Amino acid sequence: MRVALLGPIAWRTPPRHYGPWELVTSLLAEGLVARGVDVTLFATLDSITSASLDGIAPHGYAEDASMDGRIWEAMHVSYALGRSAGFDLVHSHLDWLPLAFAEHCRAPLLTTVHGFSGSGILPAYAQAGSAYVSISDADRAPELDYVATVHHGIDLAALPFDPHGGEGLVAFGRIHPDKGTDAAIEIARRAGLPLTICGIIQDQRYYEEKVAPHVDGEKVVFLGSVGPRRRAEILGGALALLHPIAFAEPFGLSVVESMACGTPVIAYRRGSMPEVVDPGVTGFLVDTVEEAVEAVSRVASVDRAGCRAQAERRFGVDRMVTDYLGVYGGLVGSV
Repeated sequence: MRVALLGPIAWRTPPRHYGPWELVTSLLAEGLVARGVDVTLFATLDSITSASLDGIAPHGYAEDASMDGRIWEAMHVSYALGRSAGFDLVHSHLDWLPLAFAEHCRAPLLTTVHGFSGSGILPAYAQAGSAYVSISDADRAPELDYVATVHHGIDLAALPFDPHGGEGLVAFGRIHPDKGTDAAIEIARRAGLPLTICGIIQDQRYYEEKVAPHVDGEKVVFLGSVGPRRRAEILGGALALLHPIAFAEPFGLSVVESMACGTPVIAYRRGSMPEVVDPGVTGFLVDTVEEAVEAVSRVASVDRAGCRAQAERRFGVDRMVTDYLGVYGGLVGSV
């Protein structure tokens, strides 16, 4: 089977620091190649992959202020779809843009919906000739038909188990009101524990008003965006990951990455979190700051080895690859 993976181009695949869609696309590409699938990855030309690499963007537009992302994404999609006749399946990991040109795709089109940026983009999905995969049952739009839900997989080898953890808390994600960084700071303050914050600043005003005034280098440490190696060290070295989201999170990669390191998660009961977090096994689901503080007092009761084992069972990359191969087979025949 010849599969074209149409990846995003905001960042390199895999990303150096931030880039969850690029990360998942990379893991899928490598996993498919390891299973013997003929994969061409359409991504930035500085991407690193064992698949065949194709594309036109020299590097990620989010890493180069001189590049207009709208223009480069349009050219990227046009280039890939122009070569679609050479494949048995085109699997898109971009947002809505490829769907607007789906009639120009000369192979069956599958789209993984990584999350809706707003209801305004739904017409592009509803009118396109594409099959859809959701990344959680919670992130399904009632207007669309889906062929499957495939939870993201993670590279367990890159997230070694830490049996001891640490005494501090960590918040890992975009610095944005949606991610509840200010709530994490309040939870840590009330719990009397230090907090390490990692992530790109996506809302500068929010950072300056709600986060920066609390960063003192001791009780609250802000490290910005960190790469894969440091990511595992920080997550594994924590007592718990705080995930007090203020929106319906479609999945939450940092949540399962933390679990893989043996570090339980205290997450707000929104979006996909009830699907992802197993209460008492990989963490706790809460609804308020007060409940989160109480959960921090109980988090040591979670067996870190059991937390890791559950992450291995549910979120290993091999499971994700197997799930997608099943979807591919249903669309174009046996792989």
